Amino acid sequence: MSASLRTRHSGNARGFTIVELLVVISIIALLIAILLPAIGKARDAARVTQSSANLRNLGIANESYSADWAGRQYTMVPDDLGLVEGADPVLYNSTVACMPQAVAGTDQNGDLWAAWCGGDLCPPFAGDPLAWSIFFHTIYQPISYNVPIYKFGGFRTPNAKAFNAYVGSRFYDPVFYAPKDTFTIETVEPFFQYPDEFYLDPNDPEITWSSYIWSGAAMFSPEVHSHCGWRNPRSMPAAFRSPSVGQCRFPGLKSRMIEHHWLQNTETDANPSFSTDGDPSWMFNQGYNSKPVTLFFDGHVAVIGVSDAMEGDTRAQVMAEANDVCGYCQSATAGQCQTGLWSRDTQWGANGYYGELSYDTLVNTSFHVLTTDGIVGRDVMGAK
Repeated sequence: MSASLRTRHSGNARGFTIVELLVVISIIALLIAILLPAIGKARDAARVTQSSANLRNLGIANESYSADWAGRQYTMVPDDLGLVEGADPVLYNSTVACMPQAVAGTDQNGDLWAAWCGGDLCPPFAGDPLAWSIFFHTIYQPISYNVPIYKFGGFRTPNAKAFNAYVGSRFYDPVFYAPKDTFTIETVEPFFQYPDEFYLDPNDPEITWSSYIWSGAAMFSPEVHSHCGWRNPRSMPAAFRSPSVGQCRFPGLKSRMIEHHWLQNTETDANPSFSTDGDPSWMFNQGYNSKPVTLFFDGHVAVIGVSDAMEGDTRAQVMAEANDVCGYCQSATAGQCQTGLWSRDTQWGANGYYGELSYDTLVNTSFHVLTTDGIVGRDVMGAK
């Protein structure tokens, strides 16, 4: 009997019906739909964590640099540049001394790459004084003023040789690049495998700067971005002397380095205002929902919302007006009194750092880059 039962069961065996298959497929699709966002969020969180780790390492490098330079911050500009008329770099290099060159490093072919800033007291370099002056504006001084077309500056060059020696001694070291900085990563990731100080792709001889930037205002004397009004550093003898870290009055509220691009909560892939042959990324201050990972002067790293910086700016204005901060300003050489957390009277204008190219009309901030009072100021406010 057992044999006949087995035969009967075998004869009744059948496959899945179409309905059953559709049910199984639907369940699998539902599970994928549920899991994919979670996987995406986990991957996104991992990239933010890596960016935070990069900034912590750069924070240690900043402290090591300061320890070697009497507590000072990184700079590529001579302290006494203001001694010559108009702080002209070619005049300085022709009458005082040849300032150190902004070196990127030695490439895979043994060639040294640098932004030569020349003059009569410097060794002969290829180029001309006009080109050298442009290099000064775009690479040497903390923020580019007087040459509006470039709007660059040393605050964007932490991977230069003078500073990268405190990290991994390579221009294209992964520590200088945020994993979510898509355009930048796609460009430089192939170079990570090379041990050379610098690598130049012969098919694309362009330099790609770091994902992270210093606070440009904090690299000048605090008097340049004073709350009593911005002063052109070319008119001040001590403007280019980088302040010491010890001058920071609010180390837990003053940003030191930050992600340059809008990487968290992005709403479009690229900024249509920028050329397609350059970096088309939005900048960190161009979206109201932007939340850049930020290193502060006290060493802690946090994700700071642009909206938080704007809210703090509003609070600062109310407090400054209530305490008549502008009433203490006597200087006739400075610009308009600034009651907010960032200077609106610099040569960048009221829109601030590329503010005229922002994604939406809600955003209005240039915190970190144009901090009022520089290293003495703050970029966010404490608890209410």
